[in-house]
Amino acid sequence: MSGGVDSSVTALMLHEEGYEVIGVTMKTWDYADASGGKRVTGCCDLDSIADARNMAVSRGFPHIILDIREEFGGAIIGNFVDEYMAGRTPNPCVLCNTFIKWEALLKRADMLDCELIATGHYANVREEAGRHVVSKGLDPGKDQSYVLWGLEQVNLRRTRFPIGRFRKSEIREMALQSGFPELASKSESYEICFIPDNDYRGFLKRKDPAAFEKLAHGKLVTADGTVLGEHDGYPFFTIGQRKGLGIATGEPQYVTDIRPETNTVVLGRKEDLKKQHMWVRRPNFVKVPALNGEMEAVVKVRYKDKGTPATLSMDGERVRVEFHAPVTGIAPGQSAVFYDGDDVIGGGFIDRETLRA
Repeated sequence: MSGGVDSSVTALMLHEEGYEVIGVTMKTWDYADASGGKRVTGCCDLDSIADARNMAVSRGFPHIILDIREEFGGAIIGNFVDEYMAGRTPNPCVLCNTFIKWEALLKRADMLDCELIATGHYANVREEAGRHVVSKGLDPGKDQSYVLWGLEQVNLRRTRFPIGRFRKSEIREMALQSGFPELASKSESYEICFIPDNDYRGFLKRKDPAAFEKLAHGKLVTADGTVLGEHDGYPFFTIGQRKGLGIATGEPQYVTDIRPETNTVVLGRKEDLKKQHMWVRRPNFVKVPALNGEMEAVVKVRYKDKGTPATLSMDGERVRVEFHAPVTGIAPGQSAVFYDGDDVIGGGFIDRETLRA
């Protein structure tokens, strides 16, 4: 229970259906450290934890706060920093779902003798042909199946998504009808939970100020090596970025490559971002146990992507994706998720080799 309307209504629904509910809120990060000492608000902050507890108390079921800062710091925050320093764009929500909201939570569920866990994700899960399949939530504007590709079968077997068959407007109405008008109108949090001010550059600098002093005066170049300007460090850029480049060339420039080994950011035209194929590392398959031969799928390369038809095949331990039409702005480190209709076939992390193809 994050304190938001989605997880709160999830708990309400299950409680009203007769389940024995235990509300759990995870303390995942130190608020002052993440914000440079400023007071912060957002997902899982102190006010939200209090809101979750008040909800549970009002309905008479237990509420527990779990301190998993150590697990979160290593698996999520550490990876976030490492990925940017490697010239990739991280996807912390995917790792959080895989290693925190499921792995760590299920360990605690076992300690509490709980059979199932439930979250406020807009997605669905069902059993079919011996597999537990994740599919899109009913509300297309809120669907969160994209960030769930990393879940293992053993975890999905014990998972429920009660709000996946509803629209966001319906969930807010349920909160209102249940006597929680403030919850029903509560604003949503879109920032990364451990960067509540949404300044990831400042967050990275605070983590290792000495490293970023050395990265100052890096070069902005074209593909042929022509120097266009300077930058304050390659981790501050992502593939496809157009704004905030600090230069004016008379025509739009986009980040087309990031080269950590030389602290260089390559700029080019929008056309230079188009890719017909890519490689995906560390794949996890959900609807099928493995990828044998070729398979047709619709592939999303970022959360808000509508998806592009493609052919999947294994290339060693990676998945090779052959798009049926060029795709723009493929960023290494981001997730590529494979769909069969509304069902998640699987997914993985976009490999840096894609930029060299």
